[in-house]
Amino acid sequence: MRRCYIKSIILFFIIIFSILSSIYVYAENEKNVYVIPIKGEINPAVTKFVKSAINDAENDPHSVAIIFEIDTLGGMINQATQIRDAIMKTPLCTISFVNNKAESAGVLITIASEHIVMNNGSTIGSAETIPYTEKNISYWKGELRTTSEQRGRESRLIESMADRRIEIKDPNNPDRYITKEGELLNLTTKEAKELGFIDFISNDYDDILNEFDIEYTNIINIKPDFKMMLAQGVTSSVFLPIILSIGFIGLIVEFLTPGFGIGGTIGLIAFTIFFGGSMLAGNANFGIILIFIVGITLLLIEAVAPGFGAPGIGGILCIIVSIIVSSDSIILGVTSLAIAFILTIIVAILLLKYGPKNRYFDKIVLGTELRKEKGFISTKENKFLLGLEGITVTPLRPAGIAVVNDIRIDVVTEGEYIEINTKIKVMKVEGRKIIVKKIS
Repeated sequence: MRRCYIKSIILFFIIIFSILSSIYVYAENEKNVYVIPIKGEINPAVTKFVKSAINDAENDPHSVAIIFEIDTLGGMINQATQIRDAIMKTPLCTISFVNNKAESAGVLITIASEHIVMNNGSTIGSAETIPYTEKNISYWKGELRTTSEQRGRESRLIESMADRRIEIKDPNNPDRYITKEGELLNLTTKEAKELGFIDFISNDYDDILNEFDIEYTNIINIKPDFKMMLAQGVTSSVFLPIILSIGFIGLIVEFLTPGFGIGGTIGLIAFTIFFGGSMLAGNANFGIILIFIVGITLLLIEAVAPGFGAPGIGGILCIIVSIIVSSDSIILGVTSLAIAFILTIIVAILLLKYGPKNRYFDKIVLGTELRKEKGFISTKENKFLLGLEGITVTPLRPAGIAVVNDIRIDVVTEGEYIEINTKIKVMKVEGRKIIVKKIS
């Protein structure tokens, strides 16, 4: 009985050891492939995300390759070069997978990988700089040429995507042009494959990895978090003017309404989103936000003591500077501000013109007029005093106090000086202003 008990214990430990060994062996043989999306406008938020994702893949001891899934219409050149550098420096096998579009700055990112794959129906090219200047084109072509040469690709073909002056004939058909002078090269999936620009056509990760003989056990998809998406949206050339416009319109509505209401709340939320996204993208800091707050404070001072002096001008300058510095570039900041100001002016004019006629707007803006013919008066009526006589109880210089009809009232002369205890007569009553004259 005891012998059977010992055998059972030994068998139990053998099973446990076998399970742990298999787990260890599996862990040792684990090979991970990371999929990093590069989508939307290329800006600091995307650069920060891609660098962080590459770093995560490099820190994984079981990672063997990275697939960069690209779908972009382009963006900032300086950000694209940073992403290019991060891709080319990684020791892991890299694959650029164009899943829809790789235009403009997306071309540089795509050719930075060791392998290029395109999905059916995708395009790549049209990488001309904005603004189109000789200096910009020369620099950009140099970046494309250097990258393509390091990866062993035809640099002339890639340069023609950025410079419309380049003309390339088909080596297999001298009568056919791959691209003519005056045109930017933009390749479809089929054309890219025929020219040897890409290595494979597929939309399946397994097929792509098998094509390049990459052994793997797991495919790990890296997803951008909310902070990254917020930063990318706020710093994009599309949403930035919209967010700024909402913020300025909110301030306009707030100035037109008594107290702190819906306009101020909307404006505060819009500017919080803008500066929060800019901080996440690395464009802004608390110092810049402080400049913006100072600008708003100066405008409030100007509103309390109108006259458009130093506070108003200083406030506007502070707001402009803080927004431009918080943008991805000076050009983007100035352009977005110009669009936002134009939209704000248009909305302000429409609100002032049509707002009072709208029953909903009338609830937040005091549009009701208190007219005398409707029974409203702004001051106490003193018409009954007209023609009555009284006596001064203080000198009138020309204003003072008199007693008329046993009522102590403030009066004023038309400029003459009247001594104390002098008889007077009420000549005019203009609202609260009671005009008197000396009588003998």
